[in-house]
Amino acid sequence: MVSYFIPRGRFLLKAGNLRQVVQQQHQPAQLQLQPNKGPQPQAQNASLPVARHLRQFSSNQASKEAPLHHRLPQPKQQPNPSQELAQIRRNILSRWTGFLLRWAPMGICVFGAIEWQLQKNRCERDGKPRTASELQSRIYCSLPLRIISRCWGWLAACYLPPSLRPYVYGWYSNTFNVNLSEAMYPEYEHYNSLAEFFTRPLKEGVRVIDQQAPLVSPADGKVLHFGSASDSLIEQVKGVSYSIEDFLGPLETVEQANSGASYAQALKKKSDGSTELYQCVIYLAPGDYHRFHSPAAWKPTIRRHFSGELLSVSPKVAGWLPGLFCLNERVLYMGQWKHGFFSYTAVGATNVGSVEIYMDADLKTNRWTGFNVGKHPSSTYEYDELVLNKERTEAPKEFGKGDLVGQFNMGSTIVLLFEAPKNFKFDIIAGQKIRVGESLGHIVGSK
Repeated sequence: MVSYFIPRGRFLLKAGNLRQVVQQQHQPAQLQLQPNKGPQPQAQNASLPVARHLRQFSSNQASKEAPLHHRLPQPKQQPNPSQELAQIRRNILSRWTGFLLRWAPMGICVFGAIEWQLQKNRCERDGKPRTASELQSRIYCSLPLRIISRCWGWLAACYLPPSLRPYVYGWYSNTFNVNLSEAMYPEYEHYNSLAEFFTRPLKEGVRVIDQQAPLVSPADGKVLHFGSASDSLIEQVKGVSYSIEDFLGPLETVEQANSGASYAQALKKKSDGSTELYQCVIYLAPGDYHRFHSPAAWKPTIRRHFSGELLSVSPKVAGWLPGLFCLNERVLYMGQWKHGFFSYTAVGATNVGSVEIYMDADLKTNRWTGFNVGKHPSSTYEYDELVLNKERTEAPKEFGKGDLVGQFNMGSTIVLLFEAPKNFKFDIIAGQKIRVGESLGHIVGSK
């Protein structure tokens, strides 16, 4: 501690003076006992300045005064060949790990860019829309989107303090153009969580059901695609198709399977050739009304729950990934309406906490499946099936036009697949914004 109070100029001392000071401090008794033998010869290096720090000198002096056994040289241990080999392996492993962590991300990016460009050139050469290759599809499906969706569902269900609600809900409303004037409760303070805000009910009368139309829109959203579904492959968007058999699963009865007709024709209830299968796909954006309704009066007979992926169903992804609706988790209800076969499917998506069907309390979606990301089932027919209206003692489960069916805990997609007369005409166009209760089509010549 003394060295902190000595000026820097005092550090440069003559070697002779320094030794004299040390001898006087550490050996006073020896100096008194020694006889006077005349003048001592001056040290040879007395005139040479030496720069020494006092703290360094004190530590050196303390080490000299240490016991002798601490300064004895320790015997050298013989090296162990197995330990040396293990150390060499650890060094090699650490070097390769550092190399991979540094250069692997860059290599993956370069490989991805090359694969993307090659797939683009293949699509342009074949005159097809720019879609994902098999490799790109597998990589996308390998992302932990279900884990992310479950975390988002948990976060959306968390209680939000009233002081933060105007800021969080206000930001969400401005970002996704939410129209709160139609909500039953337009005040932000009414909703305890984001999930409640997503699934907000509407005021009575803000959605008028068109009673003249045979089929109305089941949800607020954007029309992705519509048209005939008479072939085995139907379009999810323009130019990008998916298999109707993979989407719905096997036929309901053995008689339908053994009829010898194609899958689409075997679905029809009428075999006189007067009807045709049609489809309509409606996408619900994050800012839309997240509850969905019945588009017509119909009676469901079977519920199938396909526990698939939770990929994004946005229009851009739907136009890029073929068979998207067959890969994603979905809840499918098949039944009958006045014109024949009718199916209603709610397709899950990324960040959709769950799909709730009000009449089906046993349905559980977005369930934990472990960390087996990217591992698809060996067959698309792996699903949970529930036969409805089986017990005669229970009241039959039927839907009227405009009845509330369920809700998404985030935006997703509704797919309608139905049988109708051949003179059925759609009243919509692709890309159109549509709301609950508005007409989807009409039957030409009918009043």
